[in-house]
Amino acid sequence: MKARMIGVLLLGWVFGVVCMVGLNSPLQAQRQGPKPPFANPIRQRAEMISLLKEIRDLLREQNALLKSGKIRVGNQLGPSP
Repeated sequence: MKARMIGVLLLGWVFGVVCMVGLNSPLQAQRQGPKPPFANPIRQRAEMISLLKEIRDLLREQNALLKSGKIRVGNQLGPSP
């Protein structure tokens, strides 16, 4: 009976060690690879620069129209009472 109890405890200990080693395996960490916590800052910066250039061009066009006097601003809703 005592030998059987020692065998069960030893088997449980071995099982526990194998599970711990299996869960903390360095191979699993290498397979997944690190994920960056944020988006790619270089791509974000390039997108922001292109959007700002587009806005700059639109503002230049708008300023040219306002300076030329060819644009008329009117009330689209109709006459007021």
